[in-house]
Amino acid sequence: MRTRTMANQSMKKVIALVACALAAAVMGCSNELTSNSAPVDLVVTNTQNLQQLDLAENTDPDCDESVGTINMQVVPKNASIGGTLNSVRVTRYRVSYQRTDGGRLVPSPFVRTIDTLIASGSTGTINEFVILEADAVRQAPFAALLPQNGGRDPDTGRPLVKMDVIVEIFGETLGGENVFDSTRFPLDFCFDCGGCD
Repeated sequence: MRTRTMANQSMKKVIALVACALAAAVMGCSNELTSNSAPVDLVVTNTQNLQQLDLAENTDPDCDESVGTINMQVVPKNASIGGTLNSVRVTRYRVSYQRTDGGRLVPSPFVRTIDTLIASGSTGTINEFVILEADAVRQAPFAALLPQNGGRDPDTGRPLVKMDVIVEIFGETLGGENVFDSTRFPLDFCFDCGGCD
């Protein structure tokens, strides 16, 4: 009987520890996305160069052009706020997708590391960034656009996929406060459709 009681107490301690660890993990993860206690805001916008991406290998020089530029600005919440500790070190970006054509399938999201320091009240840009991983053309939803697979998206029946590419930028002030913002690139993806524009 005593052994069972001790085992039950040990099990209760383990469950309590696991519950605490899970609560801490959730708070740690959600803090990054909900924290607005930083003395500055990271404001992210974009300048878009292309609206259509032809996924086929082609000679269109526009397809070598960047989709656009990500513009970042560190805006003090109070005009008197400044100083080195309120500079923001941008550490990574996350790319995800949202269909705008009624389709369901999207590529898997991914994260890339970067390292950019932006002073409080200043701006920065990201000119070179990845919006599709290298093997994305051979996966859903783009694989269906290939001629050997029918050349049409199965969800919409159209020869192109329309979606927003969402780029979330994450950083931290030198004082240790998390900041983030996101921007969207609305794009049409097609295969052998006359190039990029």
